[in-house]
Amino acid sequence: MFKNSIQFLLLLVPLCLFSQSDGIDKSIEYLSKNKMSPQEYIVSKFATKDIVLLSEEHRIKENLELVKSLIPSLYKKGVYTIGMEFGASENQKTLDSLILAPEYNENVARKLMFNYNSGWAFKGYTDVYKATWSFNKSLPESAKKFRILNLSYRYNWSSFSGYRTPEKMMKVFYKGNTEVYRFGIIEKEIMAKGDKILILTGDIHAFTRYKFPVYDFLGEDFVRLENGYFGNLLYAKYSQKVYTVLLHRPFMNRPDTKPELVSPANGAIETIMQKMEYEPVGFDLVNTPLGKLRDDSYNSLGHKNCALEDIADGYVFLKPLKKLSGCDIDTAFLTEKNWEQAKENVADPDWRPRPKSLEEYWEQIREYADVPKKYAEVDKY
Repeated sequence: MFKNSIQFLLLLVPLCLFSQSDGIDKSIEYLSKNKMSPQEYIVSKFATKDIVLLSEEHRIKENLELVKSLIPSLYKKGVYTIGMEFGASENQKTLDSLILAPEYNENVARKLMFNYNSGWAFKGYTDVYKATWSFNKSLPESAKKFRILNLSYRYNWSSFSGYRTPEKMMKVFYKGNTEVYRFGIIEKEIMAKGDKILILTGDIHAFTRYKFPVYDFLGEDFVRLENGYFGNLLYAKYSQKVYTVLLHRPFMNRPDTKPELVSPANGAIETIMQKMEYEPVGFDLVNTPLGKLRDDSYNSLGHKNCALEDIADGYVFLKPLKKLSGCDIDTAFLTEKNWEQAKENVADPDWRPRPKSLEEYWEQIREYADVPKKYAEVDKY
């Protein structure tokens, strides 16, 4: 029927293009009829869910601004708690006191974050503390108060060096598996009390139905699908009560492929939002045209015909990737006075070299905070 394979492949190209174009057109039509603001969308999910996980790319300023803006609306819907990955449970009482105090204390907020991660100088996170304090001050004295719940503990990196081994990591994570630990806090502080919670955490911890792929020599196609992350554990026990929302960000590309970061859904989300004049919006993925959009990023490994709805339940778009920015840096976070304490507990020194000086540590922090520079590679290829 076809004279050669090239003729056959050329015939397929218009079909593929039509499929992508058709998905974009249907998505725009769907959003035109069902669009909600990010705030409206997230809060609406608590009508049927007890736990909403916001899957964030760390240190994105716009994401933290969104979280702060949600506090009044959450409160009106009977949601009185935001859970944050960045915070040590050992300091929960101090945090509770801070956001209920007559006056807000920046130094206490700074020390709380320093105690969890001596390099986390990003004001967006402690600004959530201040926004909570401010909101609580606006409430009648007898009213129930809003709370920030720390979901981690203070890890001990002080003696770590070299490769990760079971023996070394048991010293670092001396209270056990961090995912199980976070699950235990939600069980005790939220589910046992019949409460609801919005959780801000890194993308890998927020996955529920979706299982993150890792290389495994013994796995099918050399891939193993993980199901032990925080969100996976919540979903295993509370499948009808938990919901994951992706906050717009680049995805990792497939291994040994350039660029390292790629636009979600093979660029379709950005195309759709451009056609909608980049209006901030929240929307469902499951059983919607947007959820059917194909994604061939790292997330697709081990997942045949991977689409956005396979990865998460909902999605929030705030700005195009090239317009997202890093959090402001707290210049008082690291000083000569706390440098000796800071360098003892530098997180993940096998992933990023342990800084030899305060200046070098600040250089690492500023480099990580430069989101526009990092995201620029998405459009390079």
